[in-house]
Amino acid sequence: MVTPQKNSILVVDDTPNNIRVLFDVLRSVGFNVSVVKSGELALEKLSLIQPDLILLDVMMPGIDGFETCRRLKTDPSSKDIPVIFMTVLSDVESKVKGLQIGAVDYITKPIQVEEVLARVKVHLALRNTQIELKNEVTEHLEAEMRLQQTINELQKTQTQLIQSEKMSALGELVSGVAHEINNPVNFIGGNIIHASEYTKNLLKLIKLYQEYYPNPVPEISEEIQEIELDYLRDDLPKLLHSMEVGVQRLQEIVLSLRIFSRTDDTQMKPVDIHQGIDSTLMILGHRLKANKDRQEISIIKNYGNLPLVECYIGRLNQVFMNILTNAIDGLEQAINSQKIFTPFIIIKTEVIDSNFVIISISDNGLGIPKDIQKKIFEPFFTTKSSGTGTGIGLAISQQIIAEKHHGSLECFSEVGEGSEFRIIIPLQQEQ
Repeated sequence: MVTPQKNSILVVDDTPNNIRVLFDVLRSVGFNVSVVKSGELALEKLSLIQPDLILLDVMMPGIDGFETCRRLKTDPSSKDIPVIFMTVLSDVESKVKGLQIGAVDYITKPIQVEEVLARVKVHLALRNTQIELKNEVTEHLEAEMRLQQTINELQKTQTQLIQSEKMSALGELVSGVAHEINNPVNFIGGNIIHASEYTKNLLKLIKLYQEYYPNPVPEISEEIQEIELDYLRDDLPKLLHSMEVGVQRLQEIVLSLRIFSRTDDTQMKPVDIHQGIDSTLMILGHRLKANKDRQEISIIKNYGNLPLVECYIGRLNQVFMNILTNAIDGLEQAINSQKIFTPFIIIKTEVIDSNFVIISISDNGLGIPKDIQKKIFEPFFTTKSSGTGTGIGLAISQQIIAEKHHGSLECFSEVGEGSEFRIIIPLQQEQ
């Protein structure tokens, strides 16, 4: 239970209206509230104020909230003070950046009074518990273990929320695009059949006309030459056939988009795993094609004869997306360093022991050092440069496989010989 009289809060914000609202609300429930209007002042006066929690605005003149938080977390005297960001930024990358720096939570502007109080009380409760446990660490080792478990669960929950928000947005986008494309594609596909039939009839009529009236008037003869009738009669059916093939390809793309963005995944269903893999490859097709810097990344499919697998296909597609994206990133890095010249990814599926399916995704990239392999499934761990990786893809993938499907996700890699990610899940889940 949070006792406001014992807790002090530092508000760091340069907006007068926000300062007034936060000051009045927090003081009204008994908290001791201090206010500064910049990150520099917060760092300068921190030792005097000694707050139990900091509400920190992200967008400020001078050093911004991210840099202020980074400096707080590198100072041993302030690194344990919980920081809650206040910001209008709601994109996943900004949230991940803040959490990686050390913030414990976000409050999105415009400020909602009930939300502020709820989040402040929760994190002060956690802070108070943390302090009490640290003071009694030698006598209460079990309590310390519970604290660590709570921290791990919070981090795990944060990872799940961020990835869920990201994939939900992607799924909605892909589903919306598929829906918008589907209607005009079906309209064209339905009418092109009739157009081909009408064209065939018209060309047949022209042929009959030429047979019975081989010598048309000069004006018609000139028009025949002008439009190159013989070429038109030969090329028009080919043109319509090409359009028909194009429409079929669009229909296949729409189907792949729908499979990838499955939103009816609240319960497990028997599905074709290969369809999920193929739809993911279609989404990533633009990254596999050759460009001015490299040749095409080849996909080698060694699909086994799989029965329908009981799973959450939408979530499995997330796993395929994360692993394949990492493989492509790794291959591009190997190509840029001129370590390989013929990049490829091998996808293999098979049934083992009659009850399990293995999905193996391997590449011929640079491989992963042993010390890094131990960390790749940890939340927020990444070897990619800032702004290009969040470090949550493999962590959430392992949770999806282990917790949702009662399976396993393992990495096998040797430096210089590429990497393999091996997924094993039951064909049917135990009820």
